[in-house]
Amino acid sequence: MKLATLRDGTRDGKLIVVSRAGDRYVDANHIAPTLQYALDHWNKVVPELQERYQRLNQGEYPHARQVVFSELHAPLPRAYEWIDGSAYINHIVLVRKARGAEPPETLKTDPLVYQGGSGTFLGPREDIAHFSEDFGIDFESEVCVVTDDVPMGTPAADAGKHVRLLMLANDVTLRNLIPPELAKGFGFFVSKPSTAFSPFAITPDELGDAWRDGRVHLRLRTRLNGDLFGDPEAGPEMHFSFLDLIAHVAQTRALTAGTIVGSGTVSNEDRARGSSCLAEKRMLEKIETGTMTTPFLRFGDRVEIDMVDEAGANLFGTIAQKVVQAQRGAS
Repeated sequence: MKLATLRDGTRDGKLIVVSRAGDRYVDANHIAPTLQYALDHWNKVVPELQERYQRLNQGEYPHARQVVFSELHAPLPRAYEWIDGSAYINHIVLVRKARGAEPPETLKTDPLVYQGGSGTFLGPREDIAHFSEDFGIDFESEVCVVTDDVPMGTPAADAGKHVRLLMLANDVTLRNLIPPELAKGFGFFVSKPSTAFSPFAITPDELGDAWRDGRVHLRLRTRLNGDLFGDPEAGPEMHFSFLDLIAHVAQTRALTAGTIVGSGTVSNEDRARGSSCLAEKRMLEKIETGTMTTPFLRFGDRVEIDMVDEAGANLFGTIAQKVVQAQRGAS
C-alpha cells in the first residue's frame, strides 16, 4: 500500500491512498484524516485503507485524481520522533576522516544514532533554503522506517513487527557547521536542519523479497544536476539493520507510533556505485589525490533521490529539490 499526505492548509495535511503506479490517488479522510491518525489506530484502519488501495489499482475509482507532487507534504509533515542512525560503516569511516576524527571503538558493535529535529520536515518538492553556501550544504540519501508503538526493551528479533511503513529521506547536513558544534561535546543541532522525505510512504509488502532481514535490498539512486551521483546497494552493506537500530534506541525508552528511524547515508565500498553525499566523495578525492575538488551544494543546484525495483517501478516517488538562498524573516 502507498500512502501520502496532501497539503490542505493545515499542519498535518490530509491522508490519501496512492495507486501502485504512483500516478493517481483517492481521499482516505473518512477512514483516517492524517497519516499520524492512521498510525495511532493502525489495526483498526488498515483493512479499509488496504481495500481502498486494491480498488484504486483495479480501476474502480473513475474519479481518482492525478498526483501532483508539488501538492504533497512529507508523508508525516511532523513527527513525534526522528531518530537517524549511521548503519553503513564505509560512510562512517570516510566522513570521520573528512573531519579528522577516528571511528569509535564500538564501530561494529554499537549503532550510532542522533535525535533529529522533527517539527518542520520538508516535502518532496520543497527547496533546500539556507542563508549561505559557506555552511557547506550537503545532501544525504537514506532509507527510513516508520514504527508503531514500540515497548521499551524490544529486542531486534521482535522489532520487525513494529515496522509499518518505509520512506526515503534527504537528511540535509551543513558540513562546515559540524566541527565547531561537535567540539562542544553536546551533539548535532544547528548543523542538522529540516529533513526532506519521499512523496510516498509504503508498507513493507510493496517491496516483496527486497524487504528482508530488516533491510531494503535495492539500489538507492541520487542525481545531482541531472547526472547520476551514486546508486549504492542499500541492503548488503547495512551493518546494523533497521531491527538492530530499533532495538538499540528502545533500550531505555518506548517509541511512540509515528517514530521515524533512518538508516544513515547509504554507502558501498565499491567505488563504481558512487556516493550518497558530497562529503563522502570529497573524502575519496582527498585519499586518492590529496585534494578535495567537489564543492558542496551551491544555490541553483538540484538533487533527486529515488529507488526503483527490479521492474523499474519508482517505489517511493522522487525527492526533487533545488538549493536556494533563504531570506531572513521568511517562513
